[in-house]
Amino acid sequence: MYEPIRTKSVHSTMAGDPSDFPHRSREEELDIQLAGHLAALLAVTDELRTLTPSVALDAAAERLAAQVTRLRGGGAPLRAQPTAAGEPAGLHRRAHALAGRALVVAASRADTAAAILSAERMDAHAAALAGPRELSPAR
Repeated sequence: MYEPIRTKSVHSTMAGDPSDFPHRSREEELDIQLAGHLAALLAVTDELRTLTPSVALDAAAERLAAQVTRLRGGGAPLRAQPTAAGEPAGLHRRAHALAGRALVVAASRADTAAAILSAERMDAHAAALAGPRELSPAR
């Protein structure tokens, strides 16, 4: 009924010593992902700062840079000189999506500071997309 395998498996992933290639822990992988999402969000924030300068965007960019620096173990993010091209609404949509991705990874990693910052950025970009709302008088 059952015949044991007599030959060595060809599906072996260990080509020798297990230390032949570097290993990263799940936490290290999540740190790398989170730093990448926040760095991308920082780049879009810098683009938005060029198109629509504001104190709130300046503060957000500094907080994002601080989080990326923390996650990279002190390595400050490279910041390109943004161009004044593009549509703010499209950049806000992109920033909202990036902040959402960062929030998912931050929650998975249990990083409260990054999760709060990501959620705040999602709210800010959603509000920017909604635009100014007119208040109707109460009846």
